[in-house]
Amino acid sequence: MAEPAARLCCLGWDFSTQQVKVVAVDAAMKVFYEDSVHFDRDLPEFGTQGGVHVHQDGLTVTSPVLMWVQALDLILEKMRASGFDFSRVLALSGAGQQHGSVYWKAGASRVLTGLSPGLPLHEQLQACFSIRDCPVWMDCSTTAQCRQLEAAVGGAQALSCLTGSRAYERFTGNQIAKIYQQNPEAYAHTERISLVSSFAASLFLGSYCPIDYGDGSGMNLLQIQDKVWAQACLGACAPHLEEKLGPPVPSCSVVGPVSPYYVQRYGFPPGCKVVAFTGDNPASLAGMRLEEGDIAISLGTSDTLFLWLQEPMPALEGHIFCSPVDPQHYMALLCFKNGSLMREKIRDESASCSWSEFSKALRSTEMGNGGNVGFYFDVKEITPEMIGRHRFSPENRECPRPRFWPLEGHLTTETYYKPCSWDRRALLRGCEVSPKSPISCYPEPRSFSGLCCPPATVCPA
Repeated sequence: MAEPAARLCCLGWDFSTQQVKVVAVDAAMKVFYEDSVHFDRDLPEFGTQGGVHVHQDGLTVTSPVLMWVQALDLILEKMRASGFDFSRVLALSGAGQQHGSVYWKAGASRVLTGLSPGLPLHEQLQACFSIRDCPVWMDCSTTAQCRQLEAAVGGAQALSCLTGSRAYERFTGNQIAKIYQQNPEAYAHTERISLVSSFAASLFLGSYCPIDYGDGSGMNLLQIQDKVWAQACLGACAPHLEEKLGPPVPSCSVVGPVSPYYVQRYGFPPGCKVVAFTGDNPASLAGMRLEEGDIAISLGTSDTLFLWLQEPMPALEGHIFCSPVDPQHYMALLCFKNGSLMREKIRDESASCSWSEFSKALRSTEMGNGGNVGFYFDVKEITPEMIGRHRFSPENRECPRPRFWPLEGHLTTETYYKPCSWDRRALLRGCEVSPKSPISCYPEPRSFSGLCCPPATVCPA
């Protein structure tokens, strides 16, 4: 839909696991335009499922970097075709899926600064990446590198105190270490390493955008107190890493004007400001406008619980990130990997791919589920560290289920257990979060809010 003439606005971008989305917000903070490009649906040539490639080992999970670039091309063309007036855009910023990383090949900076307005981005950036399929947050193939990093700094708790988290497989420092160890030639030909957020900002900036404090906190590389790269961590991961990362900046930094490419191709004003992009988790804290003592829950591709902190209290479970709103404050986060994709699998297997059928069948089971509980982790979970589908009776006995081969289009090639009648309610019960248990080391919440599983309704804590 085209916006009213002369409406000044800012654009917000989201480079998430499954799509690229844009919203336009006017001076009254009203969203008057939004659109998206869904990777699986709109870019089937990349062969992703849920926006990713799950490799044969079941642990390595990547996404094609050119898919993200082409998605941006598509959505900008859709905006132009709708009559969107780019000349009214005063500034833009956005978020990217946290923990994903992009590896720019030597010479890519010259291509970025010299983009031709007559060609789409993806045609010009074809040869700009030393790693074409990039590790993302679902990857859990770097256990060896995690143990090496923890040993280098004096253990898991020492690393947590330094960087806000013990070593996690999806964190970027460990992903970089794996690439350096297993593909040293590609690492040697890499001149810059971006996070998905700073990569997306670089596309708009026409030069390498620095990593911001919020997203940089999810790398096991940033000293969260001093806001500088931790030298011991850099040295443990790969050589010359600091120069490949560049200096980090506050999340609210204006990093420069939009690239001339967008001025000439789409009609952006030359003075349009690019504000540093951040990770999707820090962006959620900013977007929810949390205050100290608030807790928020996000049920998406991953499920997250986060809250605002004045002082960091790193532990062996969960994460402490730098706040994207106030560089002097922090945010605590718990992340659960088996989120909406897992729920959609159970829906597909038990309710013919329909949430309406799922809800109808759900009403046929009793509240409390007769004491039966289930844990559904088709990919290795973060908290707790486990994998598989586990169902238990009230007598604490694991319930066997008949196996069947997976439906076409699912993320893995492993056999599945056919859901029984109470799997649906057990799945939803698995989304319940108690603030007392996993985050007992954090301040008592002032308020607590979130969304339940689809069909989505707001529910009280």
